[in-house]
Amino acid sequence: MVKRYSDLYMDTRKALLPTEGQQRAGLIARELLCAASGKTQEAIIAARDAYASQEVCRKMEDFTERALRGEPLAYILEEWDFYGMTLHVTKDVLIPRDDTCAVTELAIKKALFLEQDPRILDLCTGSGCIGLAIARKVKDARVTLADISREALAVAKKNVVGQKLTGRVSCVQADALGTPPAFLGNFDLIVSNPPYVRSGDMAGLQPSVRDFEPALALDGGRDGLDFYRAIGANYAARLKPQGWLCFEFGMGQGDEVCRILEKNGFRIVERKQDYNGIERAVLAQKNREEDEDGIKENRV
Repeated sequence: MVKRYSDLYMDTRKALLPTEGQQRAGLIARELLCAASGKTQEAIIAARDAYASQEVCRKMEDFTERALRGEPLAYILEEWDFYGMTLHVTKDVLIPRDDTCAVTELAIKKALFLEQDPRILDLCTGSGCIGLAIARKVKDARVTLADISREALAVAKKNVVGQKLTGRVSCVQADALGTPPAFLGNFDLIVSNPPYVRSGDMAGLQPSVRDFEPALALDGGRDGLDFYRAIGANYAARLKPQGWLCFEFGMGQGDEVCRILEKNGFRIVERKQDYNGIERAVLAQKNREEDEDGIKENRV
């Protein structure tokens, strides 16, 4: 059964009202109708009394059902905006969030003052959002996006192409919990938003996160700090002398993350809050020489 564009919008908005509230229900309904029809909001308004095709009606019904099941809007649309970019996202990667702007801004500020043609590694890259934001702002940076998930790397590669950065940004598979592969070479800056949710807290996450976002990108081990220990101990060997490491972390984890960094030979330079005033990121500098095997004297 075909419907007018105005009816498609109103039916979806009405269905979402009980769970989303008036303002957000309207916003979601508009976004879904744009995605289902391939039209801009302006075009839909102009065609509000016209009948949509059966294909548009079918897509809108499917999108509405998914939204009612609690699936995040980003996964339904298969795209999300972050730091001035519209990025492709799937359920294989975390949805880029405003929280991550803190570590992104901290990394960009440092990268702008590195030597010419700096090499930067975005570890646990997911969609590639941090590394791509850096590459867009730091015009001479050569950025490597690394993740253990092949599915996540496929998303990141699509975003590299979408941002027209194939000349300066590459994607590789690497395990943040293991020894970094030698082919990576050395970097001026490593930035990472690793998994940091405590394993015991996974079941208590909001359903939209727990049921749809990848556990591989969320679960940070018993205390949520497994990745910080591993990266601090192992990936320092992939930093140039006096290189930089920039982490995002969860609420309340800042002091412990800084202790891990200091035990692995880093000097804490700056800690940064997100837009909500919650501490989310740290910038540290490598300040101890490694032995010839790349093993530091003091590790966690």
